Amino acid sequence: MKSVHVTAPGTAAWVDVPQPEVGPSDVLLRIRACGICGSDAMYTDIGGIPPRQGATPLGHEPAAEVAEVGADVIGVAVGDHVVIDTMAFADGLLGSGGAQGALTELVVVRDFQPGRQLRVVPPEVPWHVAALNEPMAVALHAVNRTQPKPGDTVVVFGAGPIGLGAVLGYRSKGAAHIVVVDIVPSRLEKALAVGADAVVNSAEEDLAARLVELHGDGAGGFVRGIRSGTDIYLDAAGAPSVPATAAGLAKHGATLGVVAVHKQPVELDFGSILTTELNLVWSMGYPTEIFEVTDDIVANWEKYALIVSDTLPFDRALDALQLARTPGAAEKVVVTFD
Repeated sequence: MKSVHVTAPGTAAWVDVPQPEVGPSDVLLRIRACGICGSDAMYTDIGGIPPRQGATPLGHEPAAEVAEVGADVIGVAVGDHVVIDTMAFADGLLGSGGAQGALTELVVVRDFQPGRQLRVVPPEVPWHVAALNEPMAVALHAVNRTQPKPGDTVVVFGAGPIGLGAVLGYRSKGAAHIVVVDIVPSRLEKALAVGADAVVNSAEEDLAARLVELHGDGAGGFVRGIRSGTDIYLDAAGAPSVPATAAGLAKHGATLGVVAVHKQPVELDFGSILTTELNLVWSMGYPTEIFEVTDDIVANWEKYALIVSDTLPFDRALDALQLARTPGAAEKVVVTFD
């Protein structure tokens, strides 16, 4: 069967791999959709992930249909629609250095454990939306790291897939007012459609004044200057100026979470931050959120569907990888299988 692998630094290509055999404790999955992640481009650029350098299977944002179950398997049945914990495979991280990737037709779950690797979802959730489960778990972990309380006010920097997923995550946690900041009008329009209460184009508007207008004046005590009453800031943008901007706007006791990947060092003035007692937290992956997010996707799949910008068929998977890595060409690309 066909599979997409990193075959050399800067090169992803089709390779032929044998169809997996199914043992008595295994579950065979027919992949129905797989999202493209920014890390797929990184894996390609560096030539794969050891120990499979030069032969790394790609694809770690899948949704699948159960195709076959071993004789000893309980908890799933042939025909079930499932989302997948790609970090729970016995043969390594699916699509991130393990023996298998989800940009292929069939994937086998070795030594299946009910509730561990798979979660059944209703068939009415479209495949391309179910494939968002993995990146939306990343977004929800970022939300959880900032410890939102019902009634909190939130600012999300960046209206890409993770930022939009965070908007939905904060809404599910009871946030009272969510603002999204970006510089691309179409992304801000999508943020409103997903459920943001307000948006700010920071290239055209005075961000500080607008946030004070929306979330109140947060200055007081040792905290001087223009300060917003915002409770939580989340950096899902990765722009170098975002952490300092958020820190400079923060009221006493606010929280700044960073889920974005910053590719260059970021400078922060700890002297000025000290007076705010700003809580700074970091977020990576999804240690507990992979199936926590599933219920919200099932309940609100129409809103999550807005996050997907492009779908391409499996035979154009290489084109999907290129599209996803081209700046400004697409927001969220998902490969679909017939």
